[in-house]
Amino acid sequence: MNIAESLSGLEYQVLKGSAGAEASEVIYDSRKAAPGAVFVCMVGTRSDSHAYIPQALEQGVRVLVVERDLEEAVLQEMPEDTTVIRVENSRAALARLSAARFGYPARKLVCIGVTGTKGKTTITYMIKAILEAAGKKVGLIGTAGAVIGEHTYPTVNTTPESYELHRYFAQMVEEKCEYMIMEVSSQGVKMHRTDGIEFDYGVFSNISNDHIGPGEHADFAEYLWCKSQLLKHCRVCLVNRDDGHFEEILRAAYGGTEHGGDEAAGVCGSENKAENVPGRGCYTFALDHPADFMAKEIRYIFTPEFVGLDFQICGRYELELRVNIPGRFNVYNALAAAAVCSFLDLPAERVCHALEHLYVNGRMEIVHTSGRCTVLVDYAHNAVSMESLLRTLRDYHPKRLVCVFGCGGNRSKDRRYAMGEIGGRLADLCILTADNSRYERVEDILADIRGSIEKTGGAFVEIPDRREAIRYSILHAQPGDLIAVIGKGHEDYQEIAGVRYPFLDRKVIEEVIEELESEGPECRISE
Repeated sequence: MNIAESLSGLEYQVLKGSAGAEASEVIYDSRKAAPGAVFVCMVGTRSDSHAYIPQALEQGVRVLVVERDLEEAVLQEMPEDTTVIRVENSRAALARLSAARFGYPARKLVCIGVTGTKGKTTITYMIKAILEAAGKKVGLIGTAGAVIGEHTYPTVNTTPESYELHRYFAQMVEEKCEYMIMEVSSQGVKMHRTDGIEFDYGVFSNISNDHIGPGEHADFAEYLWCKSQLLKHCRVCLVNRDDGHFEEILRAAYGGTEHGGDEAAGVCGSENKAENVPGRGCYTFALDHPADFMAKEIRYIFTPEFVGLDFQICGRYELELRVNIPGRFNVYNALAAAAVCSFLDLPAERVCHALEHLYVNGRMEIVHTSGRCTVLVDYAHNAVSMESLLRTLRDYHPKRLVCVFGCGGNRSKDRRYAMGEIGGRLADLCILTADNSRYERVEDILADIRGSIEKTGGAFVEIPDRREAIRYSILHAQPGDLIAVIGKGHEDYQEIAGVRYPFLDRKVIEEVIEELESEGPECRISE
């Protein structure tokens, strides 16, 4: 690949050599240095890879992309045939070089991006299920990993580094995928991982305070701005009209005060849409406000055979849906997914079938339902998602709402205080237990949670061992109980003192149920 052509659209300065230099590989880890590679030097939170330039040159690298000024003496000491190009942001350069390295694979796929504080994973899996039910081959990238064909590859970040993204895209193309669906995180945008990707469809689910602090976002304004940038790079986008920050989202995405205030509907709304966003189509979905896609006649279903909901979509798309995961917010998720798929000319019966038989790993996942109790697993790991989850489950009027949870260590203590207060108010019984304690003592974390629960007067027990806590919740269940095991969702490990030990909530629940059923009628649920 030609470096100058690959960096098209970015301003750069040639410090040494020629912008017309070529490379056959892109690296951002000096340990992978080899002849033919371009080494992209980046400044990270823990290290600065500019420091490893000498090692990369020793291993045969002759093209460098940097974002720091290099002294003339340093440049002179480099091999004569070295090219050094300075850019303002190396991560932005890495995104463009990575796309070129793999032959711009995203351009060969129908790309669907989903952003928002809550619901990203569920919406992407809903869209995936609908497309696959219609016979389409799909690739997916998100919190639970990269899913391509029958294989799932673990990812470190919700939105992986740009090189990894384009490598996955290329694999999707190779395996004949037609569609690519991905979660677009605010960090992914901030770190330029999605630079240069033009999405055919995009969804903005909602936004609330989260991911603000050291190493994440400076404040809520930055967080909102980063999330909104997805809309600027979508041919068609759908935005939650019910979100309290709807107008701010549009202003941040499209700029200019003309897109704010009472005129926001001129950019994105049921009365006037694509005409006011050149080359774009912007639509809304909602339960409460007038919108292009609306959900009406919502019914909550809670039986030993089925836990979920059904509702009617009206507006630009007419359809009656039954969704086998509970909760009002999953009405929003299913509505958004169906709205995206309405543009794809898919059979309505396939859309309905997919959502009625949906499975989303660790997201409102019903693991067990019977006369004994109903047990679900969810990833809710902060105050916002926990409150939303518990309020939603209250809509099903269980005999008791039992919540098994802890809180991650080495994170803001405000999170555990808030989760304890919410659990005390909204659950009939909280069972406090370990999450990913990391380098903190589980007992210290539970003590912080306990303090906030005690202020509410809510009932709770403490069982530090997570496996035993789950077992206790099921063994002491009363008929009609709804047990929510939250905080870890799809995660298949517990992180303790820097070591990850195998642990999957769903598997533990299944083992406990199997154990109790094998013990026979003498092992009864509590009366």
